[in-house]
Amino acid sequence: MKKRCKIVIKKLQIIVDLNRSITASEIWKNLPINSRCNTWGKEIYFYTSLNLDIEFGAKSIIDLGEIAYWPVGNAIVIGYGKTPISIGEEIRLASDCNIWGSTDFDLKKLGEINDGDFVSVERI
Repeated sequence: MKKRCKIVIKKLQIIVDLNRSITASEIWKNLPINSRCNTWGKEIYFYTSLNLDIEFGAKSIIDLGEIAYWPVGNAIVIGYGKTPISIGEEIRLASDCNIWGSTDFDLKKLGEINDGDFVSVERI
């Protein structure tokens, strides 16, 4: 059975299907994670106590619905549109990130999230 978690911010519940990466496994082992949101263009990120290495296949341009971990900042990243460094309509993160999950949640709803909003990541 595939592992799933939920990211809860305000009234939003983002269901994430975890992949089989080392990052996904480490995140799963460390749940729940509680933090505060930061925004950067159409991206939210939040710091964790994890300190994970960059994995093979890490990337800075992601597809809508991919959930990432930013090794440089020890943060979980959710991109849902243009960031300050995007070219065109791409979702470009600050640097290469490990993709650890995916969601079909309508991430455009993240536009209502503000810096400082509480976030939790929990097993389901």
